[in-house]
Amino acid sequence: MTLQLFEKIVEIKKELSKKIIGQEEMIDALLIGLFTNGHILLEGVPGLAKTTTVNALAKVIDLNFKRVQFTPDLLPSDIIGAQIYDMKTGDFKIKKGPIFTNLLLADEINRAPAKVQSALLEVMQERQVTIAENSFKIEEPFLVLATQNPIEQEGAYSLPEAQLDRFMFKIVVSYNTKEQEYEIAKMASSNEKIILEKIIDREILQNIKNEVLKVHIDKQLEEYIVDIVCATREPKNYNLEEIENFIEFGASPRATIDMFKAVKAQAYIRGYDYVSPIDIALVVKNILRHRVILSYEAQADDIKVEDVIQKILQKIDIP
Repeated sequence: MTLQLFEKIVEIKKELSKKIIGQEEMIDALLIGLFTNGHILLEGVPGLAKTTTVNALAKVIDLNFKRVQFTPDLLPSDIIGAQIYDMKTGDFKIKKGPIFTNLLLADEINRAPAKVQSALLEVMQERQVTIAENSFKIEEPFLVLATQNPIEQEGAYSLPEAQLDRFMFKIVVSYNTKEQEYEIAKMASSNEKIILEKIIDREILQNIKNEVLKVHIDKQLEEYIVDIVCATREPKNYNLEEIENFIEFGASPRATIDMFKAVKAQAYIRGYDYVSPIDIALVVKNILRHRVILSYEAQADDIKVEDVIQKILQKIDIP
């Protein structure tokens, strides 16, 4: 690990703290996503600085940023673009949509219907967009950072499992502490204009991503990760019969792949060049909570997905 690069991460967090009070888990998750090309889903009630944080991150890393407000009348072409007829020339031209950026903030993503959600599937997985007969590669880095409001059901649509699986993390953004709330109110009511400085450029970002790939992880920890994911599919193989009826579908192979990537980035932003069980514990619920589908029996018994994950972690021995 290069000390200069790690110090840049510390500087990024310090710069973000000028505008974002608290929410360290959300900031760490966004950095992990940025360093591993992982999309992030942020779930929380309005007013918790989700949009502000994404906007601020784009500024300190000097990336292009676009925001799309998802609504029930949104069309796929409003996101990816469309083929338009030019009456002057008599030709069809491609008008690119806001998807052509580095950081795409999909605000209140669960307010758009399925046809709009499906428009994001290709770009989230393949990093390319198809408009009419043309395919376009999206410039790296590219991340979809989506927000959703869990308390409003009217005019909201559940995200399809195929799309949820393409998000590396689902972060549940919680309220700030009383002390943090006081600081937020003071900042918002002052006339001081906060200007965020650029900390790193794309070249430095790429260097950090290369170093994250070099973070060491023991084979025992890799097997431990695979066991956790497999336990969501076949609980009885891990003596977890008590939760077998609570799980309708377990996590997909993407969960294992994302966990291999995320734990390395988590270790790196903590200042280590090797993965420890702590790093796995810090990311495991964020990776699995949107991928493990609970049964009706679990919902009837008021069992949460976090409860199921915790049972698995308690049963499988840490190497």
